[in-house]
Amino acid sequence: MNHLGRPQIEGGDPSVDLKAFRRALGSFPTGVTIITAPGREAPVGVTANSFSSVSLAPPLVLWSISNTSRSYKTFRESEHFAINVLADDQVHVSQNFASSRDDKFDSMAWRKGKTGSPLIDEVLAYFDCICEARHDCGDHTIIIGRVVDFARFEGAPLLFTQGRYGMAVDHIEVASRLSAPNSRRASLK
Repeated sequence: MNHLGRPQIEGGDPSVDLKAFRRALGSFPTGVTIITAPGREAPVGVTANSFSSVSLAPPLVLWSISNTSRSYKTFRESEHFAINVLADDQVHVSQNFASSRDDKFDSMAWRKGKTGSPLIDEVLAYFDCICEARHDCGDHTIIIGRVVDFARFEGAPLLFTQGRYGMAVDHIEVASRLSAPNSRRASLK
């Protein structure tokens, strides 16, 4: 099948081929976050790209966690959590929190946020949240948080698409217009 002139690679009923379905979902680029919570005995953190904004007023965000995650119980019970948005030079942070290691925070610089949730140093942004709601959906739980504190820092985001890390760069069509001598941006220099 062809859609708008592009050859189809795979498709069909997701229940027949979950891996192909996952690859298709991977066509949508996302940022990379580390979701953290204080935990009962030690802080916990997971790498996630399921983060999204929900509402500006009230300030709500969401993310989802697999019901089979080792950290699921902690996030299911925690009344607060933080979303740490990674910068493009933090692939090592993403990989650390995606691992099965128990000591994920040992090699990371971090501090407690307003809610007590860990805020990782050098991130691009963070959102410190109080849990507003949880919704069981399929094999994941959607967790909605009310943001009580946030910060944004200089830098560029770490991206993830089609199973690979990436960086944001200006698209060639936009970059050429921005660098043209009579462009608005060029005239502001």
